[in-house]
Amino acid sequence: MRNRLKVLRAERDWTQAQLAEKLDVSRQTINAIEKGKFDPSLPLAFRAARLFGLTIEDIFQDQDPA
Repeated sequence: MRNRLKVLRAERDWTQAQLAEKLDVSRQTINAIEKGKFDPSLPLAFRAARLFGLTIEDIFQDQDPA
């Protein structure tokens, strides 16, 4: 799954640790999501969307064009 988490985080000048704290996850989780090694749970995707004021689809995109 592709995502814009790193770009959105950088636009706000947040570290991975700061974003992790805001989303109530570990910094390692943020790192893994940004690198595409881990897909967020649906509740985490909703929290990220609310935090950034975007839809889930604005942040996360499926890599398989179905």
